[in-house]
Amino acid sequence: MSGKNKKHRDADAAAQVPALPEPMSNKAYDKELKRLHVELVKLQQWVVAKGLKVCIVFEGRDGAGKGGTIKAITERVSPRIFRVVALPAPTEREKTQMYIQRYIPHFPAAGEVVIFDRSWYNRAGVERVMGFAKPEQVEKFLNVVPMVEKAMIESGIILLKYWLEVSPEEQERRLRDRIDDGRKVWKLSPMDVKSFDKWDDYTVARDDMFAKTDSSWAPWFVARSEDKKKVRLNVISHLLAHVPYEEIPAEKVKLPKRKIGRVKAADYPFKYVPEKY
Repeated sequence: MSGKNKKHRDADAAAQVPALPEPMSNKAYDKELKRLHVELVKLQQWVVAKGLKVCIVFEGRDGAGKGGTIKAITERVSPRIFRVVALPAPTEREKTQMYIQRYIPHFPAAGEVVIFDRSWYNRAGVERVMGFAKPEQVEKFLNVVPMVEKAMIESGIILLKYWLEVSPEEQERRLRDRIDDGRKVWKLSPMDVKSFDKWDDYTVARDDMFAKTDSSWAPWFVARSEDKKKVRLNVISHLLAHVPYEEIPAEKVKLPKRKIGRVKAADYPFKYVPEKY
């Protein structure tokens, strides 16, 4: 093959490789996030007015971006309506209970949106991979949980389950970033380190979980999270599309006139914070 033909062949091969998508600019991200936040506020008002019960589950590998996505959802809505639940390791008493029992008290009541930052699916993931649950316990959980979720749906709960999918390369980059950034080091738990070399085990656990619990009444939705900005926008947009809501008409609030200066401020030696900036 001549050098010219080889050059053309290499160029053709390169052209067939899909280019990586361009990262989203901060300006574009902030603009779209602001628009979606307005819609989340409308959703919040509708949930309260109609007494809806919404339960959102976030699962995924360590470093997949669950925390950042949840923060993007909740940063402009009321924490009294959008409640985030991130349960610690079970107590000795809770270990003796029916497995799902400690999650049930946190299920939403009317007018609430409850977001689980990891959920009852811990049994299918970290507990299975790290050996905290016996194989028969995991199998029993996977067989029972679809019926529990069907009971949730039949009780009027809108249940959305999200799995954030990240590549091993991006996961490692994010975990190393946590080590090197003093602002993020608290995010790196001993469990993250122990499970770092168990990628394949988590893949098997994920696939088994999907096969057993991806039901027609409570399906799993997978969101690619290589780009943190895009996954946050995609999940919020999907959430808004899957919880029916309408904007509640309301008159624009007008501040009343007020009079200032009728009271003389006390001559008190206030202890001011030093203005270093």
